[in-house]
Amino acid sequence: MTFRLANLVVAATTATTLGASLAQPAHAELLSLKALSTPIALSIAQTAYDSCLQQGYHVSVTVVGLEGQPLISLRGDSTSPHTIENSLRKAYTSRTFRIPSGEFAQRVKDNPTSGQVHLANVVAAQGALPIKTGDTVIGAVGVSGAPGGEKDEACAKAAIDKVSDQLK
Repeated sequence: MTFRLANLVVAATTATTLGASLAQPAHAELLSLKALSTPIALSIAQTAYDSCLQQGYHVSVTVVGLEGQPLISLRGDSTSPHTIENSLRKAYTSRTFRIPSGEFAQRVKDNPTSGQVHLANVVAAQGALPIKTGDTVIGAVGVSGAPGGEKDEACAKAAIDKVSDQLK
């Protein structure tokens, strides 16, 4: 009985020591991340919307943040019901893959059996661009409702260009 108790004490001590050493890495640091502020996200959304509206396109716009979460969504007057969801999915796709959503659409066209197209909130459609600070993607803007994804994308580009000095 004494032998079993001694083994149990050694095992418990070893497990406690191992658990404590794994829980506290030697040089753990907090992450330092840049993220879109609400005023910048709002400026991007409004500029994309206005850019399309000036061309006669009724669109919806969504800006997503660092983790693909919606920050701002604008559903334009007289837009089709699907445009708000589509702008979100385009933006999410662009943020997820760190590329324009149109580039993702081309990848799917080149490889239609790609499993990525089946991920939730991913869509193979042009109209969204990643938002970057340097080479780091911190969000994306998606536009839906213009007659063609290239027109949606042009409005997204105009919006990013307007705030480019704030993204440094």
